Amino acid sequence: MTAYIIRRVLFMIPTMLGIMLVAFVVVQFAPGGPVEQVIAKLSGSDTGATSRISGGGSDFGNRGTVQGGSGVDAASSKYRGAQGLDPEFIKKLEVQFGFDKPAPERFALMLWNYARFDFGKSYFRYVSVLQLIKEKLPVSMSLGITMTLLTYLISIPLGIKKAVEDGTPFDTWTSSLIIVGYAIPGFLFAILLIILFAGGSFFDWFPLRGLFSDSWSQLNWFQKIADFIWHMTLPVLAMGLSAFATMTLLTKNSFLEEIRKQYVLTARAKGCSSRQVLYGHVFRNAMLIVIAGFPSAFVHAFFTGSLLIETIFSLDGLGLLGFESVLNRDYPVVFATLYIFSLIGVVVNLVSDLAYTWIDPRIDFESREV
Repeated sequence: MTAYIIRRVLFMIPTMLGIMLVAFVVVQFAPGGPVEQVIAKLSGSDTGATSRISGGGSDFGNRGTVQGGSGVDAASSKYRGAQGLDPEFIKKLEVQFGFDKPAPERFALMLWNYARFDFGKSYFRYVSVLQLIKEKLPVSMSLGITMTLLTYLISIPLGIKKAVEDGTPFDTWTSSLIIVGYAIPGFLFAILLIILFAGGSFFDWFPLRGLFSDSWSQLNWFQKIADFIWHMTLPVLAMGLSAFATMTLLTKNSFLEEIRKQYVLTARAKGCSSRQVLYGHVFRNAMLIVIAGFPSAFVHAFFTGSLLIETIFSLDGLGLLGFESVLNRDYPVVFATLYIFSLIGVVVNLVSDLAYTWIDPRIDFESREV
């Protein structure tokens, strides 16, 4: 097992390198880079996400001069909207954002810094990227971990029960509810929850924004827990709806397939009780496919799945940070979040593989290639 873990860890290096290389190449061809963002602000034509960031722009903004009617050299002509701006000002912008170096050198420098977890500073927020992530991480962690735990704690027992009672009225009506829930988009369900329970048109039972009340610091530990659950209820329900449906049906189908196999009939013929068969034989085999889906579910819950929910419930987390950074062309934040979540993904994937051996000791990774 040690040799397999070493091979997998070494395989992470080209994997991460490939991910960062593809993202870096795509960014080189993306229009509207950070230099263009500052130029758009100076020309008054910025209508993107950067206009929502307080203090946006560049500290060179007050030092640039306009040369009305004069020509501009190649340094400014390659940027849309740069006509009439001082070429020296454009060059200073390039130096500020690191675009005075060739692309291969910038990529190599980025890899060297990221290997040391040095992500630099945000282009437009004037704070380190790690500080930004540290500020937004609690929100995304609260949503992602809570949603993932609740999904697994509820979906797996429900899926097992549905497999055992396959074809019964319980299985039929729960499947109907699950399919309807899966078909409803998370953001639409979030809006429905707000209308029904957050003061929209009916009840005003839950708060509409934030994770804590204004009086959080004055509450005791029990009241803080209750306040946190109160704020988390609607966002977690909205974000976990589709994941709950997917995990329940996946668990049911996996257990149903194993229950119908010959070794189950043999175990029953030997006098094993239904509980012994289910948890002593079926569980280990059926849970393999459920565990296999954990890495993607984990990363999805932390980033992709939380974007719209964070926006709707005014939760300032990593999903919203990454989305705004893409719009703003805030490349240090974009690449840092991509790097961190890709690294989390490959590590969790390895952990899931190792969990296979705990669920089913018959699996031997030493005898196979990565």
